Amino acid sequence: MRTGLEIVDTGPLATVQDLGRPGYADVGVGTSGAADRASFRLANRLAGNEEGRAAVEVTFGGFAARALRDTTIAITGAPCPITVDHRGGAMNSVLRLKTGSVLRLGSPQTGLRTYLAAHGGFDVEPVLGSRSTDLLSGLGPAPLRRGDILPIGRTTGLWSPAGLAPVTPPPADELTLRITRGPRADWFTEGALKTLVTEPYSVTSESNRIGIRLSGPVLTRSRLDELPSEGLVLGSLQVPPSGQPTLFLADHPVTGGYPVIGVVLSADVDHAAQARPGMRIHFRLQDSHW
Repeated sequence: MRTGLEIVDTGPLATVQDLGRPGYADVGVGTSGAADRASFRLANRLAGNEEGRAAVEVTFGGFAARALRDTTIAITGAPCPITVDHRGGAMNSVLRLKTGSVLRLGSPQTGLRTYLAAHGGFDVEPVLGSRSTDLLSGLGPAPLRRGDILPIGRTTGLWSPAGLAPVTPPPADELTLRITRGPRADWFTEGALKTLVTEPYSVTSESNRIGIRLSGPVLTRSRLDELPSEGLVLGSLQVPPSGQPTLFLADHPVTGGYPVIGVVLSADVDHAAQARPGMRIHFRLQDSHW
């Protein structure tokens, strides 16, 4: 019988994630997957896995788990205090848990989401080819609860030659995200697009894996008629009638009925996934004189 990690505490939210389930948007199923894909991939590399093996995404710390067998792990993403049986551990490095050891993650100093990978990956039941928890559709494993046991899959024989990866931590106060013009940028005044890329917006508390609601100057539309629902992609900046944009993250819907003024570059969505409430975000339009 396979054993792995027993969940002792989950913090505000802990889910199993991989790189998602692409290819189902035509039937209304989003990709989902790790919100910060770069940190997720690094955790797997350090743990000696292929990059797509399932790992745990921990939101704002407070997570604890007991090793039910000797296990090698790596922790990346939002930097947080790490203890193994009350002894300190390092971020972005290889850690070894003995059978019975308890791992604890405190609240991150900056950023929001921390990733825990184990050598062999977490072998929960896949849904449509993915082990990702999708909070919007409800597909995939349920968010983790105290007492859950995460089985660990077979090891692959791969191993990272580096025991420690130098990583710049997420910024604490301000973040700049690169964007391209959205498919409905022409539904807004020219002044609205200029406002978006010259004025800061703040992350509100109404944010999760689906998207980040932003607060700032109103983005004024030049067209006020209704927009039929159309496809949405990761990083879309959709603007409802309030004029306050929403930035869509991993669990975003596949369609939406409000115009998209811009789209955050894929590489920068990982940075956005680490933005916590109160952070100021600046948008920079690619190939722009602004």
